[in-house]
Amino acid sequence: MSEFADMGLAPALNEALMRARLTNPTPIQEQAIPLALEGHDIMGLAQTGTGKTMAFGLPMVEHVLREDSRRAPKSAKALVLAPTRELVNQIADQLKLLTDKTWMRVVTVVGGQSINRQINALQKGTDILVATPGRLIDLMDRGAVNLGTVKHLVLDEADQMLDMGFIHALRQIAPKLGTPRQTMLFSATMPKQMEELSRAYLDNPKKVQVSPPGKAADKITQSIHFVEKNDKPRKLREILRQDPDALTLVFARTKHGAERLMKGLVADGFNAASIHGNKSQGQRDRAIKGFREGDITILVATDVAARGIDIPGVAYVINFELPEVPDNYVHRIGRTARAGREGEAIAFCAADEVDLLKQIQKLMKIEIPVASGTQPAAVKRVKPQRGGRGRGAPRDGSPRGQGGKPSGGKPGGGKLGGQKRRRPRRSS
Repeated sequence: MSEFADMGLAPALNEALMRARLTNPTPIQEQAIPLALEGHDIMGLAQTGTGKTMAFGLPMVEHVLREDSRRAPKSAKALVLAPTRELVNQIADQLKLLTDKTWMRVVTVVGGQSINRQINALQKGTDILVATPGRLIDLMDRGAVNLGTVKHLVLDEADQMLDMGFIHALRQIAPKLGTPRQTMLFSATMPKQMEELSRAYLDNPKKVQVSPPGKAADKITQSIHFVEKNDKPRKLREILRQDPDALTLVFARTKHGAERLMKGLVADGFNAASIHGNKSQGQRDRAIKGFREGDITILVATDVAARGIDIPGVAYVINFELPEVPDNYVHRIGRTARAGREGEAIAFCAADEVDLLKQIQKLMKIEIPVASGTQPAAVKRVKPQRGGRGRGAPRDGSPRGQGGKPSGGKPGGGKLGGQKRRRPRRSS
């Protein structure tokens, strides 16, 4: 099947795809869409930037269009859960592209924005609700949304949801959804828990995989610079000056580190901004908009805050610090070489990061080419002591304080139901 026009989609969807100049599906779309249109549950595995949103968005919109049922107050027909505000907004933008000029309505609910405004938006109901789990539970607790009419569920970036402790929020949400329903789970990596998640929430799913888990997009050129920690800022500036007009995404490990790095770059005359968990939603939105439009050429980000950045023009991803979780390296470099373009991923590795590099290379089953420096002997890393968790939880999608027991029902059974509960991480 070489074109969307051959998939038997509704005329309104074909027209929307033509307006967006989308004619040929990507491999993940070509495999997943026909199966999803037949009503199967889907477990999709593909690198970031390969078109996963359209892979679940097209069949989901098609199903809702076919049902053509009346929209009930405070209800939704389809629910998409994603781990971060940025990813929710990106998904909603693509769904609105598909539903343009139809009667369908798409509503987003995320932390960091007025909950009263979101309550009002849900009063008349919606066809598709795109949400972060924490804010959705807030709205459920207030009686602002009834999920009993949801017949289509999508879990996007499911691996990140697991890593952030969203499994507990999912246990609260899933029993409230309508049945029978179609569930689609999409991810770029395949941690061990993913199979358990699939068994808990999916019914005899069709597995769609277009690349081995942990593999980066083919058009990403990777390289590693072995550099002392104190020399990283100088090396970063040296690389940035080689192509000053290119859109470059720089990853730091912590919120404070990202902000400090950005301010240093601005002080040295670079056109930089930052996004992380200490920024308001408005600040994050403005930074991403400026980066997308080229008004900002360097965006310094943390892992969670950068999730959902879908900007085809990103030429370079620089790992100023290697991530603690090897899977996050795959997600980071997947921000470049999107939509079939080429891109370059550059990483810095200090002595205390050598073990992290080895874990990344083991996951990806490659040896990243060395651009400069010599690999030092590994130095044992000492993690800083974490402070008290404090009350409440981050409002950009993370689950709230998890008092009480998880909800019962199918999602609470099996291995997932009996595992030791993990504290959700604070968003970066």
